Amino acid sequence: MEAITGMPQCPAETAEVRDRVAEFVRGRVVPCESVLDAGGAEAAAVMRRLQDEAKAEGLWALPLPSELGGQGLPLRSYAHVAEAEGASDHGPAALGSAPLLDVLMLRRHGSPAVREQYAERLVAGDIRACYAMTEPETPGTDPFLTTTRAVPGDDGTWRVSGRKWFTSGAADADLVTVLARTDGTPPDREGMSLFLVPSCSPGFRVVRELPVLGAGGQWEIELDEVAVDGDHLIGERGKALAVAGERLQLGRTLRCLRWLGQAGRAFELMRSRAMTRTRSRGPLGDLQLVQRHVFESLLALRTTRPLVYEAVARLDAGLDAPVEVGLAKVAAARTLQQVADAAIQVHGAAGLGPDTALPSLFRTGRAARILDGPDELHITSVARRVLRST
Repeated sequence: MEAITGMPQCPAETAEVRDRVAEFVRGRVVPCESVLDAGGAEAAAVMRRLQDEAKAEGLWALPLPSELGGQGLPLRSYAHVAEAEGASDHGPAALGSAPLLDVLMLRRHGSPAVREQYAERLVAGDIRACYAMTEPETPGTDPFLTTTRAVPGDDGTWRVSGRKWFTSGAADADLVTVLARTDGTPPDREGMSLFLVPSCSPGFRVVRELPVLGAGGQWEIELDEVAVDGDHLIGERGKALAVAGERLQLGRTLRCLRWLGQAGRAFELMRSRAMTRTRSRGPLGDLQLVQRHVFESLLALRTTRPLVYEAVARLDAGLDAPVEVGLAKVAAARTLQQVADAAIQVHGAAGLGPDTALPSLFRTGRAARILDGPDELHITSVARRVLRST
């Protein structure tokens, strides 16, 4: 990783943990990726084994709150670890970091009953959660058009009805945070609320899987008059977008860090190929066009990393960071796609097949430019903020 390391440097007290996580992902998680990608009972058993190993080695739930069973690593330190664990899509789940957003949301905005019932179990990995916001036939970047509705009942419960899609991990989730309209009509800018819905509730249904460029993990779900206890309202009624915005900034930044880790993985595969692949006239790396791929990829990595860590620094300080997160999100998604594409080109036909992680890395990079807000949304949002500033 030395070739791609740039500022900011990893703090000395975090470097040892980061290196252990990197070795765990490289030596334990990566060899299991094909099984984990396939899903099913075997994948679940392998993931449980990896999680048990992470717990045994003291690497479990590093950034999660210590009072709930995590290790309380602050964001400024965890950022370096997130790069290492994010080198594999399965790293955060294997190491217990995946529920960070849900746990923080419940700790800050959940009722006492919800926190007591679910928070520690999420940290321990005993239950899983996901987040459902986007709807079919509705632009995912425009939550004001949300049509899922929650109606209060006479018994203190809410009845939630609607359909969501591109919900990551919904098929295996025990809890789903659902954005629903409680007041007004689309496109009113107020009146939306968040509900924590147990997936075992009558009326909750997983409709279908939605493969992204051929890869699974995204799902469409339906809620038909699902009864939700009143204390499962997250935050205040009608104030969902404030909670969602807080969650989105951190979530996008964490994904940027993981994309950096995956881009670094693609870069190392490309560098190794250029150095070891020989042809009749010498090593592949002697070709100037191959050297250009290496240079452009390194340039992308080194210019993107400071942008991501600028967003990390602001969020760690408790500051709003819409410009920094927008810049980081676009840059990191582009960099992952660019570096994975260059690595595939240097590998030739081998980069298209199942013997390397490059097809998966490229697919993640391409999807990253649409999911979690397309490039166009972030470009427009950042530009408007800059033009309005004095």
